[in-house]
Amino acid sequence: MKHDILVKYNAGVTKQQKAELIPEIQALFDRTTEIPGIHGVTLYPNVVDRENRYDLLIEIDMEREALEIYDQSRWHRQWKEQYGHLLEKKAIFDHA
Repeated sequence: MKHDILVKYNAGVTKQQKAELIPEIQALFDRTTEIPGIHGVTLYPNVVDRENRYDLLIEIDMEREALEIYDQSRWHRQWKEQYGHLLEKKAIFDHA
């Protein structure tokens, strides 16, 4: 399945900061592939800069059974602790 995280940064995060965050976030989520059942992670930055758009899509390719392990993982906690204050909102969507 695909576990998608749509990210909307706070208004104070600049376009340059958004770009600089990509390699950091990619490196963090790449570590989740150490979890059995997680096959890969792809980040998609938004290419249209409008107020009503989300800024980033994080897509994790995983087995359904890996979701609970991921939710409890140190990398998931690190994502929330390190980047949570930068987020206005996020949406989660799981699909085949």
